[in-house]
Amino acid sequence: MSTRHINPEGLHRNPAFSQAVVVENPAKTIYIGGQNGVDAHGKVVGPTVGEQALQALRNLETILTSEGATLANVVHWTVAIVDGHPIDEGVAAFRQVWDPADPPPAITVHVVAGLGPGFLVEIDATAVV
Repeated sequence: MSTRHINPEGLHRNPAFSQAVVVENPAKTIYIGGQNGVDAHGKVVGPTVGEQALQALRNLETILTSEGATLANVVHWTVAIVDGHPIDEGVAAFRQVWDPADPPPAITVHVVAGLGPGFLVEIDATAVV
């Protein structure tokens, strides 16, 4: 399997994300449904986007680990943040868990009107092993 993170000439370059990720050859692909900032008992972990994003990322890590993968295998994130809450807190949480030596995945961020009760952020991911 070959994975290439691409940022073609003519597009904006940002160290926080790749414009696209190309996967070649057969590989195991893990599609992870939206994770919220809840603990193992389903309790919301905190009142801020930062706290909830960090927990959602930890939940994603738990799923990846169960399949023999790591965050470095993630090729795409989709992040939803409730309108009126600071996106930069979510970015800060991402920086806490992402190894800067790994090429960043492609990322899509949506500002949404609302999520489930008490949820400020939801993150889904696609990983290739």
